[in-house]
Order: sequence, then structure tokens, then C-alpha cells
Amino acid sequence: MSEELEMNVGTQPLDAVMTEKGIKNNDLVAIAPPGFINHKQIQKGRKGRRLTMHMQQKILDTLNIYSAPESYEWEDLFTYRGKKDL
Repeated sequence: MSEELEMNVGTQPLDAVMTEKGIKNNDLVAIAPPGFINHKQIQKGRKGRRLTMHMQQKILDTLNIYSAPESYEWEDLFTYRGKKDL
């Protein structure tokens, strides 16, 4: 049970940003280079499944490409800093 609590940090601000802007997971996957990011990774980020720093950065970069010229910072999307390796 305690491992589950560590891995789930609750719905992230990323979810609210994407919902407010009408951005779907598929929209981000479609603009990213093949194999860069997938639907499951974005969904995990939205729902608060703990991600690595690297994966958080990929989601941030992809959202910023999609939303240009508007841009977001790490703190706008996540309430925690991922570890280098889980």
C-alpha cells in the first residue's frame, strides 16, 4: 500500500491545462517525432502517476511546441519533481 501512495501523487495541473485548452493526448503524440512520447505516458502524467524528470521534460517540451507561442514552465504542469531514475 505504501508503494502505491509513493507512485501516485494525484491529478496534476497538466490535466487542467490540457482540459482548459481542449488538448487531447493524441494531439501531443501527433506532433511529436515518432517514438518520442506516447498516449500512455501523457495519461500517466495527467493522472499523477510518478514520472521521471526526463519524461516530465518530454511532456513539457511537446506541450510547448503544440501551444506555441504560449509556453509553460515545469511548475505549471507538475506538483513534484521526478527523480532521475525510479
